[in-house]
Amino acid sequence: MKIIGYEWRLREIMAAAGMFTTSKLIHELNERGISLSSSQVYRLAAEKPERLNLHVLVALMDIFDCTADDLVQRVELSHAAVITGTDDQVLEANAEFLRASGFRPKRARIVPGHES
Repeated sequence: MKIIGYEWRLREIMAAAGMFTTSKLIHELNERGISLSSSQVYRLAAEKPERLNLHVLVALMDIFDCTADDLVQRVELSHAAVITGTDDQVLEANAEFLRASGFRPKRARIVPGHES
């Protein structure tokens, strides 16, 4: 089974345009007739939306002079294990990376008579 996902790149597009706060985006959306609360605009920029109004998408494309392909990119996930992280090859690759980089857990220090 082929699993398809997507990557929401609004935050990256905003940064490339020199817009680092969502308050500026609220103003730009208002100029195009889109009225969203500050929390809605923050979620739009910070999270991957499951549903998106096409008027908002078109307004974003106009604000940043980009296409829908710039804002949303298709990502092919090879199989469900990539999502869950339970694939043996993925786990082994992560373990090899940690061994090679020399990362070690910090040793716990037990102090007698000190209870939390």
